[in-house]
Amino acid sequence: MAPLRADQGFHPDRDAIARAITPRTRVIWINTPHNPTGVVFTADEIAAIAELCRTRDLWLVSDEVYEDLAFARPHVSAWSLPDMAERTVVVSSLSKSHAMPGFRFGWIIGPPALAAHLFNLFLCMLYGSPAFIQDGVLPALESDLPEVAELREVYRRRAGLLSQILTDAPHCRATPPEGGMFVLLDVRGTGLGSEDFARELLTHEKVAILPCDGFGPSAAGHLRISLTAHEPRLEEAGRRIVRFAQRLSEHLIAANSSVLA
Repeated sequence: MAPLRADQGFHPDRDAIARAITPRTRVIWINTPHNPTGVVFTADEIAAIAELCRTRDLWLVSDEVYEDLAFARPHVSAWSLPDMAERTVVVSSLSKSHAMPGFRFGWIIGPPALAAHLFNLFLCMLYGSPAFIQDGVLPALESDLPEVAELREVYRRRAGLLSQILTDAPHCRATPPEGGMFVLLDVRGTGLGSEDFARELLTHEKVAILPCDGFGPSAAGHLRISLTAHEPRLEEAGRRIVRFAQRLSEHLIAANSSVLA
């Protein structure tokens, strides 16, 4: 495993990935735009990972479900790079980009030899998407719908709004996302773990956000805040988070003063 580190802005470290490769390694797995950090891997980062796959003879599995929601820079798929189509598997869906998660409609792009194996696997696991859903999603796959670009701009605007509000939260640090539909908030400086912070925030301010410890050690002490609420509601939630963090800061100062006394 090559974790994405907070002190590197959660961008991939090519050397760390190379060191994590062992003789048993067969696949490198990446997710960009990334959940929960909102990081969009740069073209150079994707190229470096692709080069590792070529030189070490590895497959690349690329989760690109947020590709249409990249707003800091264009999304680059490793599948499009030279000599990568035959060793890259792209996983995606319309759940995020077209706001239709209930349809559970997704796909895998890979070389024909792999597709044959996947067909056999899916034949044993499920019966396929209902026909009316397949008919319904065809317009989204056949053309660039203006609603997708509009949704991306909505998330860009909301990300900027919430990130700016959260700069006033003491001992917290928001990571402005480069894509996706979440803002990541680092609360390690408050003295509370992410689960305790989220529980107390819900109890006292009625704001529900997700502790990120389940995403792995790199996300421990962080919380994921959804941008799906409309701006006024999101702004109010941001102010409540700031208010809660300010109270924590006051308690922390009082506790330190008592210890010093």
